[in-house]
Amino acid sequence: MNDVLRAFGLTLFAGMATGVGSVIAFTAKRTNYRFLSVATGFSAGVMLYVSFVEILVKGGASLAAIYGPHRAHWVNAASFFGGMFAMGLIDRLIPAAENPHETHSEEETAPLHDRLAPTPDFGGRAEPGAGAPGVHDHGRDRHKLMRMGMFTALAIAIHNFPEGLATFLAALHDPALGVAIAAAVALHNIPEGISVSVPIFYATGNRRKAFAYSFLSGLAEPAGAAIAYVLLRFLAGGEGGAIPPQVMGVLFGGVAGVMVYISLDELLPTSRAYGRGHDSIYGLMAGMAVMALSLLLLER
Repeated sequence: MNDVLRAFGLTLFAGMATGVGSVIAFTAKRTNYRFLSVATGFSAGVMLYVSFVEILVKGGASLAAIYGPHRAHWVNAASFFGGMFAMGLIDRLIPAAENPHETHSEEETAPLHDRLAPTPDFGGRAEPGAGAPGVHDHGRDRHKLMRMGMFTALAIAIHNFPEGLATFLAALHDPALGVAIAAAVALHNIPEGISVSVPIFYATGNRRKAFAYSFLSGLAEPAGAAIAYVLLRFLAGGEGGAIPPQVMGVLFGGVAGVMVYISLDELLPTSRAYGRGHDSIYGLMAGMAVMALSLLLLER
């Protein structure tokens, strides 16, 4: 039970980072976009390295014990691409206009932490060709702003569901691995919290409401972990509730696919949008190096 509580706690920590992003949006005098660039690049490096070097290997070993080496490779590969396909399907169901990984300019975020800052001229930005690439266009309609904020929160919640599953399973199987993944997911959730807060603040003028929606969107991660554990325990659990190795192997392959998709489709583009020069690749290499070092030091 202690292992389950530890895994759930790490998943909760990762999910709460959306609230941290919201707090940064409302308190920081200036958003440090270079930090966000390096942080999201770092998160991608951790996820990519641990997916290919650790999680897929663990999944293959679990499957090999049941299916043998040859069949295990096929099942492991199918699980990996199944995880990627599932995340791709989720992205297809979320309208691009509510993409939670687009960048907010300094002009947009200034009124959140400075009540005297002028409201940006979104009307001019809404004209064709007026907006900078990758920057949100919020328009003037408060109803549309609220709808955008709600859909952004929903989009993040849907994305966070499989992320919560990934963090929980990794922490349940290997606490040290779970800590690394939870930290990577938490870093990636910070800019998502900002993305929820900005449109809801402009729609309502209420900082508390913007923070609440941002925080609640992150709670989808522990919710996903709890639902996954109950389903695994009672539907796939063997004698004494133990999860069979073939089920764990398939899940690990799927988790690796989910994390690789998130890294390539969300984290790296976001890192490039926030940064300049080689910030993204520096963060990526640092994430891989820290993950490699931690695995080597914790090797038993």
